[in-house]
Amino acid sequence: MPDIKSKMKKAAAIEATGEIKSGMVLGIGTGSTMVFFIEEIGRLIREGDLKDISGVPTSFQSSILSAENGIKVLDFNDVDHIDMAIDGADEADPHKNLIKGGGAAHTREKLIDYFADKLIIVIDEGKRVKYLGENFPVPVEVIPQAYRFVLRELEKLGASAELRIAVKKSGPVITDQGNFVLDARFKEIKEPAVLENHINQLPGVLENGLFVNQTDLVIVGTRQEKAIKVIRF
Repeated sequence: MPDIKSKMKKAAAIEATGEIKSGMVLGIGTGSTMVFFIEEIGRLIREGDLKDISGVPTSFQSSILSAENGIKVLDFNDVDHIDMAIDGADEADPHKNLIKGGGAAHTREKLIDYFADKLIIVIDEGKRVKYLGENFPVPVEVIPQAYRFVLRELEKLGASAELRIAVKKSGPVITDQGNFVLDARFKEIKEPAVLENHINQLPGVLENGLFVNQTDLVIVGTRQEKAIKVIRF
């Protein structure tokens, strides 16, 4: 039986499918909430409510699941536009700024999310925060040869940083690009745009998980009294 958090995620994901129209090219994010979104799009395709849906997934996981659910999978280099990107987040502040990268897919997610005409974020209420860095570290993708250098530089920026270690295998997490991920925990991120730029200027950094001034809509699954409801901001 689904737990409360899963129900909130599913409610937000299903709400997001109401924004999708036949013929759209979608940017398709990664993570547990996106599984609900992709499966719901698949149901709508099977029942004839949506047609000719194409997707540019941000990970191998999303690519496989999209294909299984009747979404035509496209490569980013083969599209000239993305109508809408749908994605999850680890944190969303009141200004719709985000921390993403819990699934180590933030580099592809940023590429696709920033390219899309519209970006919609779907989360459960536990991901809403007063300020970025409240609960989650900032993921930083680095080339393997540079990770110790970048660790030291992140500490100079005020972070407590560590190499992300895989759970079900020995050694570090490896991204789809073949790189490492450092998790940089800041006490409070007051100027996310400035920090995003500073991190990305470090030699050896490919991309970081701060998404600033790009989100158009956040859909949140919440629990109000005994009911699961959805809010937008």
